Amino acid sequence: MGDLFLPWYGYLAICVALYLAKWYFDPLRSIPTVGGSSLPLLSYFAARRWLRDSRKILQEGYDKYHGSVFKVAMLDQWLVVISGPQLLDEIRKRPDDEVTFQAAADEFIQTKYTIGDTTRDPFHVDIIRDKLTRSLPSVLPGVIDELTVAVREYIPVEGDQWLAVNVMEQAREIVARASNRVFVGLPAYLAIRFTTDVIRDRATINLFPMFMKPIVGRVVGNSARSVRRARPILKPMMDERKRMMEKYGDDWPEKPNDMLQWILEEGLARNNTDDQIIQRILLINMAAIHTSSNSITHAIYHLAEHPEYLAPLREESEPIIQEEGWTKAAMGRMWKLDSVMRESQRLNGINTISLMRKTQKDVVLKDGTFLPRGTLMVAAAYPLHHDDSVYADASVFDPWRFSRQREREGESMKHQYVNTSVDYVPFGHGKHACPGRFFAANELKAMLAYIVLNYDMKLEGDGKRPENIHFGQTVFPDPNARVLFRKRQPEASK
Repeated sequence: MGDLFLPWYGYLAICVALYLAKWYFDPLRSIPTVGGSSLPLLSYFAARRWLRDSRKILQEGYDKYHGSVFKVAMLDQWLVVISGPQLLDEIRKRPDDEVTFQAAADEFIQTKYTIGDTTRDPFHVDIIRDKLTRSLPSVLPGVIDELTVAVREYIPVEGDQWLAVNVMEQAREIVARASNRVFVGLPAYLAIRFTTDVIRDRATINLFPMFMKPIVGRVVGNSARSVRRARPILKPMMDERKRMMEKYGDDWPEKPNDMLQWILEEGLARNNTDDQIIQRILLINMAAIHTSSNSITHAIYHLAEHPEYLAPLREESEPIIQEEGWTKAAMGRMWKLDSVMRESQRLNGINTISLMRKTQKDVVLKDGTFLPRGTLMVAAAYPLHHDDSVYADASVFDPWRFSRQREREGESMKHQYVNTSVDYVPFGHGKHACPGRFFAANELKAMLAYIVLNYDMKLEGDGKRPENIHFGQTVFPDPNARVLFRKRQPEASK
């Protein structure tokens, strides 16, 4: 009977030998490992630690190998981490045929299964970067109009009574409604559901090794289901716009000036199907709702912990609004408000990593590090933003940190919320920095200004800011925390 198993033992021995050989000759083996062992199988324990505490792992690597590279284990592959201004600047300058952002984003988000096949031709990125940004002065009034209505609806305070509000939930609703004034008019519930589906599904898919992702992705991925939900809403709108385009050409009376129209025109020129256009609209909604609702929630938690910061913000905002109205120009003059958003994002972050890239060919960095084709690479954002040598008292929320810096001669533009640098990378850096950050910054500043001018706020319980939640590289504000709001009282403004 034992003889029957001899071929299987031999086969198993060959597989083990091949696996060990692959590990031994892996070019990444020479890069220091942080967070656990790089030995076969033991690296999976390190990957589980990454899911629990990426901050400590990144900080350990940053402290030991600052200015160089190290690697951490994920469940499906190694993640090479860079730090230091020279390497960050080098990666920023590398051409796309060497290191690409899009392929890295696809890996992290698992776009093939969670969103759909829209990234082979990501023309929507250029539309966001160019058309949306240029159109801000004309589209922002509608966004702000929706914001003011939505904020009153989702923070329905009365008189001088305090009302406990789940900020994370209500922020998603407000951001979804405001964003869709310029995106398309997609119902908030559908946009939010798609966003939460993507976040949940990508987390599930990334728990599995590479060879299992196609199977798991097809089981849990909601891309096709999301398109089916959105089609009855968007398809009639698209058909009517196509009819008007056929009848009038490039222009007609009351032609919409929104994201759907821009995507539709470019998509038709590229022979996109209706479903591909719908996928792009859903993707843009997801990006806007997820990052913006998280960012505004972080900022509100800070202000609710320190209500004394409300008075300086009001003193700045009120005369500007009276003079300029709720305009892009007004948002640009609110340096303290801008500083609060930038400081909140520095301290909390969208992710603990940034500058995602995937090598398209073998690459040798200037420090001599060899990265084979297919290597996933990121910058250590969390330890950079908490480095006392870069930011004084880096662990402290200093609301006026950046507004003070802007008062220095020649630096009035340098430290704005939307600006990126080798020292500030929440939005990425370089040509692949978040293309929608200009729209998001104006939307969020308008939302925060409206709340500050019309509400008092404080935290429940001991008044301490709720702790963030981390899963792998992702950072979330506490989704269950509540903030107390009431109508702004006269004495609170003194």
